[in-house]
Amino acid sequence: MKSESPLVGIFGGTFDPIHYGHLRVAEEIAETIGLSELRFVPAGIPSLRDTPAVSLRHRAAIVRIAIRGNSRFVLDEREVRRPGVSYSVESLRELKQEVGGCVILCFIIGVDAFMKLAEWHSWRELFGLCHFVIATRPGYALASRHYNLPPELKEECAQRWVSSADSLRYTPNGLIFIAPTTLLDISATSIRARIAAGKSIRYLMPDAVLDYIAANHLYSGGG
Repeated sequence: MKSESPLVGIFGGTFDPIHYGHLRVAEEIAETIGLSELRFVPAGIPSLRDTPAVSLRHRAAIVRIAIRGNSRFVLDEREVRRPGVSYSVESLRELKQEVGGCVILCFIIGVDAFMKLAEWHSWRELFGLCHFVIATRPGYALASRHYNLPPELKEECAQRWVSSADSLRYTPNGLIFIAPTTLLDISATSIRARIAAGKSIRYLMPDAVLDYIAANHLYSGGG
């Protein structure tokens, strides 16, 4: 019988800003698959998205504040330090080397982002570095693998889907698990728009994050 390995989650994104939607998904996935640690990795300069509204220094500070008090959550600032465009494959290569073969990496990704995976830099290499955990709404069965994926991605994924989170512990990389989560209808885009319009963002994120945004005049045009 194969021995099981500890699982470490990797949650990347611009977090511009981080909010309860991100935090709730992270908490539920950590619980569902039994992560020993979940690393939040704020993206530096994303390759497939618009440049974030505020600096990486502020976005990293916001994440640090938001996850404070959760012993399983960790801020990973490698992309804060790395110059140039951020590629997930580079971060995963580094992490894989750091944790060694005794730890398994689980890359947390939303359905929409996963459907565009074939557009990512060196995307096929990712399957050799981590498992993918797709965050989706409750009620989606494994049949959700029949998303309208691009042909090359659908072919690559065909034999990788698993229905049990336990499977992730016994294979070093390359599997795909769909994790039903409570996807709160909150978006960073709408939060930025509310701030710019002078509207309240209370209860959309931790109060300490709200206070940091206000103190630094972020997203309002004054920061």
